[in-house]
Amino acid sequence: MSLTLNGNLTLTKQDEVITFVNCNLEPYRGYHIFMRALPEILKRRPKARVLIVGGDGVSYGAKPPAGATWKQMFIDEVRPRIPDPDWARVHFVGNIPYPHFIALLQLSTVHVYLTYPFVLSWSLLEAMSAGCAIVASDTQPLHEAIHHGETGRLVNFFDVAGLANEVCALLDDPAQRERLGQNARAFARANYDLKRVCLPRQLAWVEGLVN
Repeated sequence: MSLTLNGNLTLTKQDEVITFVNCNLEPYRGYHIFMRALPEILKRRPKARVLIVGGDGVSYGAKPPAGATWKQMFIDEVRPRIPDPDWARVHFVGNIPYPHFIALLQLSTVHVYLTYPFVLSWSLLEAMSAGCAIVASDTQPLHEAIHHGETGRLVNFFDVAGLANEVCALLDDPAQRERLGQNARAFARANYDLKRVCLPRQLAWVEGLVN
């Protein structure tokens, strides 16, 4: 299993890979919190590669000031605190084809998922089904799927230092990552499998309305 970035950097499961995914990089999905944690994470993990998936637009929350993007605004905020060699380990890959997205999740060492109170995104369920070790925000939508210490780790949404600590702690603990990843995958299969769980429940709901 490997993933090649920009035609010249190939990552494998032996690499330390931190992943973060938004449809569009915006505060509603915690992009600003993740970016603010990056200086400390990069400082403490000199071999880590950070892969950030997402576009420059807005899917859910407020628009940025005219002529700006949330992506660039938070890059500009944290960039002075990140030395050039560390910044070279941060990769914005944009919106990528689905097969590449799955490959990216399968290579992830630690996956970060943050959101304000809102619906869960499909990317979290994909990460769980891929067996990712997940650090997530302790917000209401996540309580449905991420049980702290069982299917992932939860951290206060606004706790930048706490996020950095949780990510680094998992990077230091392969056994814990394996356990959380296996539990997350099992939970996703048991509760969100389309053919065995979700579709039958939806059909039963529709039939209940008719009857």
